[in-house]
Parts: sequence; C-alpha cells; structure tokens
Amino acid sequence: MTSKIHDGSNKFSKQRLQLTIKNFLSWRHKRYAIVNYSTLIAPDFTHESTLLARGLGPVAGVDEAGRGPLAGPVVVAACILNPTNIPLGLNDSKKLTPAKREVLYEAILATGHGAVVTLSAQTIDAINIREATLRGMREAVIGLELPPAYALIDGRDVPPNLPCPAEALIKGDARSLSIAAASIIAKVTRDRMMLRASEIWPGYGFERHMGYGTPEHLEAIKRLGPCPIHRMSFAPLKGLKEVAVPSLRAYAKQSS
Repeated sequence: MTSKIHDGSNKFSKQRLQLTIKNFLSWRHKRYAIVNYSTLIAPDFTHESTLLARGLGPVAGVDEAGRGPLAGPVVVAACILNPTNIPLGLNDSKKLTPAKREVLYEAILATGHGAVVTLSAQTIDAINIREATLRGMREAVIGLELPPAYALIDGRDVPPNLPCPAEALIKGDARSLSIAAASIIAKVTRDRMMLRASEIWPGYGFERHMGYGTPEHLEAIKRLGPCPIHRMSFAPLKGLKEVAVPSLRAYAKQSS
C-alpha cells in the first residue's frame, strides 16, 4: 500500500513538473513573440490625429540623421504631412532601402511641407553633438513654410525656444508618421551630401559607410589622416591633425 501511494505521488510530481515546464516554455514563446512583434509595428498617425482633434494643427514631425558618425554633418528635418494625402510606405528611414527612401523623399515633399537644417562637423566640435542637434531641430521647425501648431520630436529632448508646443517621443520614427517622414528627408539629404564628400575626399569610403566608424573608415583615417569634414572632438580623432586640402569650400559649393 505504501509502495502504491509512493508510486502515485511520484507520478503526480512528474506530471506537475511536466506541466510546469510546458507552461514555462509556452510563456517564453509568448514573451519572445511579443518582443519580436513589437519590432514589426509600423508608425501611424495616432498622435497627429489626437492633436488635430484638439485643434492643434498643423503638426510637425522632427528627426535627425547623423548623430553618431565620425564625419559629415548632422542633418535635421521637420515635416508636416497632408492628413488627406499621406504617402504609402512611410517608416523609420533605417528600415527602408536607399531606393525606397528616395521615392518616399520625393512623395513627401510633393504632398507635404519640409524644412532641412545641416550643422557642420566644425559646429558639432564647437558646441557638441547634442546641442547641435537641438539647435538644428529648432531651426528646422522655424524654417517650415507652414507654421506648425505643435511638434513631435524624435528622442528624449524637446529643443528650447521652439515657436510652438512640443513633446518628445522615444523611438518616434517608429511611432509617428510625421517623424518617420522627417527621418526620411534627413537621411536622404545627408546621404547625398556624403556621396558628394566621397568625390571630394576619395579614399575614405564615405559612399559606403556615410561617415560612420566602420573598420574601413578607421583604417582610412590611419592611412590618410582626417579631412575637413571629420569631427575632431570624437574619439578616435582627438589629437590628430586635419589634412589641409581639399578645403571645405569645394564641399560647400557642391552641397549647395
């Protein structure tokens, strides 16, 4: 009798253990699915629609491209979409192919309003990348032909002295269509500038890495030294001497 009870207890324990493992695996699968599903969510017009319903329109989205590279400008864009004619396929610019970004860039500017501000490597070195980005965001909002009543800013910080109320949205380019549109404008503009830079300062590979600190870029800096569009306040450029030619004048002429 005791043996039977003992055997039954063992069987029960095994069943519970199996059920516990099954529940854990099911939970882990669901958790994994939720985390991955969140990365598939596309931006929408919810934030803008809520603001427009409150009478706070037009709504501008603001984003930047190029905070992290070792070379080139940081480019900031502000964009006001036409609520009745929003281009299809808008998304965070990093999730789009270069060809798709180019098509959407043209569609955004054909149907909405955009403003772009570029801040040079020299400005970034002088006031730091954060302050340069915030300055660019403010100037981009001010530069819109259609003054916004509200601005949605990508990131954590709202620039000071904006001409309208605003709020910051973390991962805003994945949440707001207006910010996604601004990210596309900024990215396409900056990529075009870096392609021009690759012609003026060949050998760095700007046309491939767009100024980011890839192994190819770091090796080129060791071999050629920094050029005038390198951010000398960024590691590993601190303490290096900038090459003299070609000058920024040629870059500015081609970028205009």
